[in-house]
Amino acid sequence: MTDWSRLHHAYGTAEDIPSLLDRAGSDPQDSSWDDLWSRLCHQGTVYSASYAALPALTEMARRWTPPDRQAPLHLAGSIVASTDRPYGAEDPRVTYASAMAELAQLTEEALRLPGLASTDYVDLLSTLLSFQGVEVWCEQLDGLNDEEYEVPCPACGSENFIVFGKYGFFSTIDSMYMKSTTARKVPLQPQAPSSLEGLAQRLHNRALADGHPDIAHKLTYVFGTAQCADCDEVFSVEKAIVTRWGA
Repeated sequence: MTDWSRLHHAYGTAEDIPSLLDRAGSDPQDSSWDDLWSRLCHQGTVYSASYAALPALTEMARRWTPPDRQAPLHLAGSIVASTDRPYGAEDPRVTYASAMAELAQLTEEALRLPGLASTDYVDLLSTLLSFQGVEVWCEQLDGLNDEEYEVPCPACGSENFIVFGKYGFFSTIDSMYMKSTTARKVPLQPQAPSSLEGLAQRLHNRALADGHPDIAHKLTYVFGTAQCADCDEVFSVEKAIVTRWGA
């Protein structure tokens, strides 16, 4: 039995977590989920109680059908992905290895749901990467939903917005690019699908197989090249993202 009184969350002792888990476990739409998020993964920070909640979140995801299990999967994935951990805490992927394997499988099932919205698909794909231990992208893949990344040019340091979506496919240093502007926009160069390797290839192939060609298309730009709209340096978008958000 977990002694929750000896554990802590964002607001202090974790004695209230069992009741919140019980209430949340009765309904994926229950307001208790907001309380669990604020306590167990507060602005990306996790606590001793966060890891202790993983078995209960796994049990919920196992019990619920694929369309309903996104709430426990997302919370568990964010807890596992967090790099803002208690001092000396063990890696949850090691301590809870069996739970990670099951959570990954449960996420796989949810990803294959027909008709899944693109935004939900990206969120679940990020969650899967968390359970698989893929650093950086488990947290930064959501740029696919935002349709932009803001990264510094590796040569001059100017902040470039890498834009790929409804506003076009370009780099710019103007943060108001979505409005009428005369700011310079430099076209992005996507990576040919046949040239993708490693994680990029795996994500691209998976998105196509799961029926999300729009996500696959965006990935060719995320793993392509950009040209700095300030100094004209050509750089890898992927490397710029990993450099900014990597350890």
